[in-house]
Amino acid sequence: MKRIISTFCVVAIAMTAFAQNPYAKYTEELPFAMGEMKAPKIADNSVTLSQFDADNTGQKLCTDAFARAVDALSQKGGGHLIVPRGVWLTGPVVLKSGIDLHLEKGAVIQFAADETLYPLVNTSFEGLDTRRCQSPISANNAENISITGEGVIDGNGQYWRPVKKSKVTDSHWKRLLEQPGSVEMKKGYWVPSEGYAKGEQGANMNVPAATTEEEWQAVKRFLRPVMVGLVGCKNVLLQGVIFQNSPAWNLHPLMCENIIIDDVLVRNPAYAQNGDALDLESCKNALIINSRFDAGDDGICIKSGKDKDGRRRGRPCENVVVSGCTVFAGHGGFVVGSEMSGGVRNISVRDCQFVGTDVGLRFKSTRGRGGIVENIYIDGISMTDIATYALTFNMYYGGKSVAEVLAEGGEQKAPQAMPVTEETPIFRNIDIRNVICHNAGYAMEFNGLPEMPIDGINLKDIYITAKNDATFNFSKNITKENVNIVLEK
Repeated sequence: MKRIISTFCVVAIAMTAFAQNPYAKYTEELPFAMGEMKAPKIADNSVTLSQFDADNTGQKLCTDAFARAVDALSQKGGGHLIVPRGVWLTGPVVLKSGIDLHLEKGAVIQFAADETLYPLVNTSFEGLDTRRCQSPISANNAENISITGEGVIDGNGQYWRPVKKSKVTDSHWKRLLEQPGSVEMKKGYWVPSEGYAKGEQGANMNVPAATTEEEWQAVKRFLRPVMVGLVGCKNVLLQGVIFQNSPAWNLHPLMCENIIIDDVLVRNPAYAQNGDALDLESCKNALIINSRFDAGDDGICIKSGKDKDGRRRGRPCENVVVSGCTVFAGHGGFVVGSEMSGGVRNISVRDCQFVGTDVGLRFKSTRGRGGIVENIYIDGISMTDIATYALTFNMYYGGKSVAEVLAEGGEQKAPQAMPVTEETPIFRNIDIRNVICHNAGYAMEFNGLPEMPIDGINLKDIYITAKNDATFNFSKNITKENVNIVLEK
């Protein structure tokens, strides 16, 4: 009884704080119009997971207990599903409208390493319409949902992910090769099963060549899910929780509206293939604030679909504020693209720090994408130990990180202009100011297309120490004021 009363008090205090709307200040004085953001409304009902015969030792699946708890709250009009201290092993958890999944301090939700628990579903991944395994946590077309608290959500990603030998220690690689059923597909590239290897053969990036149901099921391990997949949801809050060890991307809000990500830690091992921390795709009205990201791929990434599928969807990612965030590792600190075919506009990134990422500010696309990226405002970024570029605009993205491309001696850039079509990406009206970067490999790169130069970049009050200077190719209307680049030997 004391636990329940204490939990009710925590929830009540949180609700009182939100009544004063601490998020209003983040949309004031923006260089674009964006309405005030508010936390979702959750009914004052609560149940604890342990009320539904759930095991807190990590020895028995709690999938049914989670489902029954969500249904019980849903029948009451929503409320708080309290996950107490303990290790809760489970299959997929599906949130419904009006549900807050609240993890108390000491609570760990760990998703089971068993592909049979995750059915194939129709979805989008890397901007393409496809099928993947169901996300460990998902919601579809739900309203007023949240994941809050002080616990940990672990996706058991090592069961799903491939590994490159170059990214791990010798002892780690040896342990991987000893795992039963695993395969070294090619020298230095390990995958967890024969089915994974079969899926990757002939795949278009991460979309397999399967057509029949039997073929899809045969490559199921290859279809690793994003850990938190929220599709078409409205009024969403992620707050306080640690999200870690995802099978593919960690957090993936897709076509959501009014989403707040506040004071979370999102982490993956540095070797996590496709281990993006956050991919905000085709969303409208988002706050990403006071959070930390430590990823095996991009840190904070803005997307809107890829090529024909993205253009057909036609939903830009727009009205986004990123403030007070830290990115520790990964391919990029703040990233736009490369899947931006639906457009990206009205983005504010301010008062952030990137420490040890491959790239600091990364804008990437390629011919075939189409889409317009515009009205991007970056103000107050501090960076240290950036392996490659402090700032890069690259319209020739080929699926590799900048570090990998440079290690291979760079890539050949297409020098000839091509006809401008709906497949031509456009980047314009980008303002970057108050940036300090210490110890980058390269200062800046602007690498536009000859048929569609990068247009309208304002650089102001920038100080970068780097081993290599800035380069500008096929770029126009670039203004520079108090831009200082100090070359280090």
